[in-house]
Amino acid sequence: QLQLVESGGGLVQPGGSLRLSCAASGFTLDYYGIGWFRQAPGKEPEGVSCISKQGTFYKDSVKGRFTSSRDNAKNTVYLQMNSLKPEDTAVYYCAADSSCNWYYFDYYYGMDYRGKGTLVTVSS
Repeated sequence: QLQLVESGGGLVQPGGSLRLSCAASGFTLDYYGIGWFRQAPGKEPEGVSCISKQGTFYKDSVKGRFTSSRDNAKNTVYLQMNSLKPEDTAVYYCAADSSCNWYYFDYYYGMDYRGKGTLVTVSS
């Protein structure tokens, strides 16, 4: 069964850090573009970052604070989030597709494989 599972979310104070994980089963992540998306309450999903063989990409809102990386041996992609802000509060999803094209358009639902998400809450 093809599956993506996110973990690592939680409650953190402003300025804090979290590391999200996206573990794949049933397929090899290295062959795909892996996007991180987030959805805040009442809003549409938006792309945050995408890692592929062409490079690693970030939206301006997280550039310099978030870092995406890949561990092929564990078939897992990570999103290290530093200097977190209250506006980063959202459900974070990882998704896989043949490229990062849908990430550029914030089109989460266009990605071939999508996880169920993990909640990140940034609050004092």
